[in-house]
Amino acid sequence: MADARGSYEFVGVPDGFQRLWTPHRMAYISGEAKPVDETEGACPFCAAPGASDSEGLIVKRGQLCFVVMNLFPYNSGHVLVCPYRHIPRFTQATLEERAEIAQLTVEAMRTLEKVGGAQGFNIGMNQGEVAGAGIAAHLHQHIVPRYLGDANFLPIIGQTKAVPRLIEEQRLMLQQAWE
Repeated sequence: MADARGSYEFVGVPDGFQRLWTPHRMAYISGEAKPVDETEGACPFCAAPGASDSEGLIVKRGQLCFVVMNLFPYNSGHVLVCPYRHIPRFTQATLEERAEIAQLTVEAMRTLEKVGGAQGFNIGMNQGEVAGAGIAAHLHQHIVPRYLGDANFLPIIGQTKAVPRLIEEQRLMLQQAWE
């Protein structure tokens, strides 16, 4: 990019800044990875259980719900608890589904503490597009493990989150340690 004078003389000159390039995040930022059609047949949360654990990023399968790695994690170990049924709201979940969501959440927290040393958690559901749900048509609860010192300037200044473990590596660690 040219400076105010139209000069490119500083392009490529080291400036003392470290750069963390995350071009894979552009798929999320631009919406490329978001399904246009969130109907039951096209929904990624409906498709995941039909794939192998590795292909579907599945950590744990329950009777009514499952735990899946977040494809665009806020932190290492960020998982989602989803019912198998394609429903958009917690109010539409059965008593049994709500109980299993709660049980899988507890199990995920314990596993993340054991495997990754999580020191805290952000847990929540964004229901409806207006509430920030990326995939509003299929209920899912976020479990984001937190670690002392994990929040720094990158998300605020650079809209970038450093996630030190690959998703498949983290999925395998969690799956193998799940009680």
